[in-house]
Amino acid sequence: MRVKSVKAKGRRLQNMLRDALRTAFPKLHEDDIKSQTMGMSGMDIVLSPKARKSIPYSFECKNKERMDLWKSLQQAEDNAGDGTPVLVMKRNNSKTYAVIELDQFIGLIK
Repeated sequence: MRVKSVKAKGRRLQNMLRDALRTAFPKLHEDDIKSQTMGMSGMDIVLSPKARKSIPYSFECKNKERMDLWKSLQQAEDNAGDGTPVLVMKRNNSKTYAVIELDQFIGLIK
């Protein structure tokens, strides 16, 4: 796959997540939830301070057929800052999954 195609595939997942978050939090403005420019370091979804209050997570998106899961989780943790790291992953013809730390998951279902 060409670099341009790989970046476009990653951008599609980032934009899908951005749009899903905007739909889930309609009181936030469009500028509160943005997709990071491809190739930039840091979080893949950029949240304003206002959005961080509602969405205390840091998102790392991976849209790949083959992925080093542990390396991707480490990248999510390294980029998390004060947010809880979440790895959002997808591959062709599959559902999209979010991977979070077990303690965070238990807190969500409690």
